[in-house]
Amino acid sequence: MNEPTRTRSQAAEDAEDAGSNASANPTFGDVVAARFDRRDLLRGLLGVGAIAAVVTPRALAAGASSRNDASGAEGSGAATRFPFAEVEAGSDAHHRVAAGHDAEILIRWGDPVLPGAPAFDPHNQSAAAQGQQFGYNNDFVGYFPIPGATDPAAHGLLVVNHEYTNEELMFPGLGRQDIKSVAFQGMTRDLVEIEMAAHGGSVIEIRRTDGKWAVVPDSKYARRITAGTPMVLTGPAAGTDRVRTAADPTGRAVLGMINNCAGGTTPWGTWLTCEENINYYFSGSLAKDSPEAANHKRFNLPANAYAWGRFHERFDVSKEPNEPNRFGWVVEIDPFDPTSVPKKRTALGRFKHEGAAGIVARDGRYVIYQGDDERFDYVYKFVTTGRADSGDRDLLDSGTLHVARFDADGRGTWMPLVFGQGPLTPENGFRTKADVVIGARLAADRLGATKMDRPEDVEANPKTGKVYVMLTNNGKRTGDKVDAANPRADNRFGHIVELTPDEGDHAATGFTWEILVRCGDPGIAAVGATFSSATTKDGWFGMPDNCAVDGLGRLWVATDGNAPSRTGRNDGIWAMETEGPGRGTGKHFFRVPLGAEMCGPYFTPDDTTFFVAVQHPGEADEEDPKAVPATFEAPATRWPDFDAGMPPRPALVAITRHGGGRVGT
Repeated sequence: MNEPTRTRSQAAEDAEDAGSNASANPTFGDVVAARFDRRDLLRGLLGVGAIAAVVTPRALAAGASSRNDASGAEGSGAATRFPFAEVEAGSDAHHRVAAGHDAEILIRWGDPVLPGAPAFDPHNQSAAAQGQQFGYNNDFVGYFPIPGATDPAAHGLLVVNHEYTNEELMFPGLGRQDIKSVAFQGMTRDLVEIEMAAHGGSVIEIRRTDGKWAVVPDSKYARRITAGTPMVLTGPAAGTDRVRTAADPTGRAVLGMINNCAGGTTPWGTWLTCEENINYYFSGSLAKDSPEAANHKRFNLPANAYAWGRFHERFDVSKEPNEPNRFGWVVEIDPFDPTSVPKKRTALGRFKHEGAAGIVARDGRYVIYQGDDERFDYVYKFVTTGRADSGDRDLLDSGTLHVARFDADGRGTWMPLVFGQGPLTPENGFRTKADVVIGARLAADRLGATKMDRPEDVEANPKTGKVYVMLTNNGKRTGDKVDAANPRADNRFGHIVELTPDEGDHAATGFTWEILVRCGDPGIAAVGATFSSATTKDGWFGMPDNCAVDGLGRLWVATDGNAPSRTGRNDGIWAMETEGPGRGTGKHFFRVPLGAEMCGPYFTPDDTTFFVAVQHPGEADEEDPKAVPATFEAPATRWPDFDAGMPPRPALVAITRHGGGRVGT
């Protein structure tokens, strides 16, 4: 989730998206090119030169407006499992949901979480208050029914990630701080402490009464986790030299989690939350002869996108070169015990984690799929040693991390990252198991994994056994990788890949793969989109990011990066047909307000409520040269309060059907 609409600055964008993968491994473009043939060209796909000449923001907007509804699913007669009336794609200050549904604000940045939390006052913020209130930029959302609840789908806990902060929208009179001309001049220790308290996550208890959801006040389960919450490292890296610091000579005690993006929930009732762009938070200069130099370079670190290192030495790599190795992990949290200590599970590898959705394999082991959200990085999975039903609360400390190689014949292989096997030996810089998991990217480079176009969420469909990989975009793939079979070197709009594990077993090391859809406007031939012809002018989208599979096995896709200057539409939720004659048909269900990104889709167990997260509303469209810079005083929207005294506020939305029933029907 690091599209330019969300980047801290151009420098930070370059640091996160330049692609730190300098290996000679094949890109996914290479693989697609080898697999398919000239027929794609005959279907109207053009080369990168034509795309560069034709596809501009203006052309995209024109294409979006020029297509008509005659090709829609209803008109084509194609079968659909999504009979709802489609939302019109577009862009304005409000959110929109499909007819027949309600979309109610559940909780906003600054609303009380802990008992006794003060009311939100944007003009008098403090770290103490923010540490008791709902944090900023809500991303992943997970739902846990309350044990013994009369209706498990009407009373539960929501767990929510708070990914990062936008100081220009949060603080009065400040403006953007992460641009070279400003260089954080307005940032103070107090403001940094508020930012740190706004990161992390929240646990809130919610209940549905008479069809309406509300937060349960003063809940015994309520919890705020911040960038200063005590945590422990577990697994292969814990206690080793590379995670020891002056403040923690044991190498096991860590303060906080940062840039938590997507996540997952486990069958044993825990929350998995994923640290992603941790490079943002570090500053300073690492000595060129530092043993961490190659490791930090592969992580595009430090990115110098926050001022935290000025006030906290642990975020200054010149003073604490090992501190970054304590971030970039999957964190496991017990949502039902607010006194429990979160655990950073190092066996799952260290990279820019996007998602940790799991599924039980045929033999009972637990399999967690993961994306590494950077251009030219990889898709991973982790297979536990023990069974999911073993009762082992430290199940995620033992298992095998794998990285994916996609072959040109439509086959693929999950390659194990195991110390001492293949190239993962001391001769190649891997001296211990800790070196493999801390340097998971470097280890995957050595194994020859396939470079992907920003792997984000990866979700398994328990109904079909298929696995869906969201590849958001890659505008940095160059023309030397283009041929008639793979014309999207400048892959601005992303695509979705479908994996099928061998024999339906998610623990298997082999799989087959297909491209479900190439995203973008199918009305512009040069884009090369491959949505079904049943997709309407509102049903196509770009930049797939998060996804969810409901109880019927239907796929829902959230996007990050659509904006008026790019696609003529805001981000949102689209339903996606994956089976039958309608396969590849998109259908627009929910639209976010201006400047926002769509995150966190998650259903209650009966599919009667769909929780979604609206992140950073009010941001400026940074690719529009005419866009006015967004600030606390002049945001692109004041959603959701629309109060002149209130800034825009990231918030969770609960979507239900009028009169009840399954969402999206």
